[in-house]
Amino acid sequence: MTSRDTTAATENASHDDSAAPTTRVFIFGITGRVGRLLATRLRARGVIVSGLTRSSLPDSALEANGVTTVTGELGVATTEEITAMISDWDVIVFAAGSNAGAQDETDDIDDAALRRVSDSLAATPGKRLILLSVLPEAWRERQLSDDEEHYFAVKKRAEVALTRQPIDWVILRPSLLTDDPARGTVALGPAELHDEITREDVAAVLEALILEPTISRRILEVNSGPTAITEAVGRIARAYQA
Repeated sequence: MTSRDTTAATENASHDDSAAPTTRVFIFGITGRVGRLLATRLRARGVIVSGLTRSSLPDSALEANGVTTVTGELGVATTEEITAMISDWDVIVFAAGSNAGAQDETDDIDDAALRRVSDSLAATPGKRLILLSVLPEAWRERQLSDDEEHYFAVKKRAEVALTRQPIDWVILRPSLLTDDPARGTVALGPAELHDEITREDVAAVLEALILEPTISRRILEVNSGPTAITEAVGRIARAYQA
């Protein structure tokens, strides 16, 4: 595996005083739509960001934002290789997934790879893992294909396995994702109705969760709603500290 390391330049970038500049975030799925949005938002706050990509070619959009990348195949990366990837990072975001594709890809990414990532965190204490998952009710108004049914079963099984790991984890289950403009408001809690939510708003919730380390070992569901994102995450943090 190879690395295009521009960390020095990233660390010298201007920081938003409201961010935690020492936080270092590694994103699996950084070239996906939510992953890119999250990386961009974090960099705007001065957070150091890296992630895994399949292509060995430079990603101009990510590099322009000061994001480093590591080249590799998540579906076949060993636990030892993953441990090496994340050794210098504080928060690991797992935003990769098959999106209900072929069943073998779902097994490889949404289940087996997530298990190896969580095993890596168990072997290197002090890190957080934030999983971007899916609401169990998603697509239930449709006639689901066998691949889609398999996807939801695997996602649930993977969540159960993650919650049994002795690590600092958070699971975020969003409603149906859209590419509409961000609203900046959501409904966030341990159980929410299924409707739809913009990818930009989901990225903003992930950003807020990354910067709120007191939220730990919780499953949260997010839907479109009336509450400003920072306030919604703040309410969760205060509720669990009470």
